Amino acid sequence: MPRISGDVLGVRVDALSWSAAIEQLMCWAHRRESRYVTICNVHVVVSASQNSAYRDVINDSDMATPDGSPVAWMLRHQGFESQPRISGPDVMWALCERCAREDVPIYCFGSVEKTLDLLVQRLQATFPTLKISTESPPFRMQSTEEDAASVARINNSSAGIVFVGLGCPKQERWMAEHRGRVNAVMLGVGAAFDFHAGTIKRAPLWMQQNGLEWLHRLCSEPRRLWKRYLVTNTIFLFGAALQLLKIRI
Repeated sequence: MPRISGDVLGVRVDALSWSAAIEQLMCWAHRRESRYVTICNVHVVVSASQNSAYRDVINDSDMATPDGSPVAWMLRHQGFESQPRISGPDVMWALCERCAREDVPIYCFGSVEKTLDLLVQRLQATFPTLKISTESPPFRMQSTEEDAASVARINNSSAGIVFVGLGCPKQERWMAEHRGRVNAVMLGVGAAFDFHAGTIKRAPLWMQQNGLEWLHRLCSEPRRLWKRYLVTNTIFLFGAALQLLKIRI
């Protein structure tokens, strides 16, 4: 599949349809290709725009999807008129359905044991044939020996897809460091584990469809997320306005 991308605040984000994204990911998964996929919401884009090393990680990914209505909106204003939002939780759910149907094992790497247990219960109740392995790594950096053991467990599981839930920017850096070592497609899915496990309630569908999922999360966890959404969103809006003005000039 030829790769077509746009530029959002200096960050490379792919312009692609839902079906094209899922088909490409499943193609890689069946072949167990070592790839990594970044799910680019406003927080990821702004963080990457302010940190060149992190920007290189995003720009070097094998696929970067526009998660977040503002990111998809920026692509539409660059000529990709029908660009949808392709979010981490939705991609994970769609891939689990396909993996269950096509007998592709998955691996969930990240979060805490309690969340992973609830996640497995939900996924197996919905997709009974899905083969799932999980791992809750330590919050500190793993030693060389621990990291090698994690890689061995992932590869020995025969997983075609590894969902990585370590949070931004840790998960993107982890995936970049493990491309070529993990024999699977790695996707950084952020809070998707918590959403699907039910430990964090996701925004109603109407808020997701109208670009207000960030507001729901802010109201749910204001002390932890106020800076991410209020400050980061402001930076994004300012940067997007400047970029669009330059395009028109």
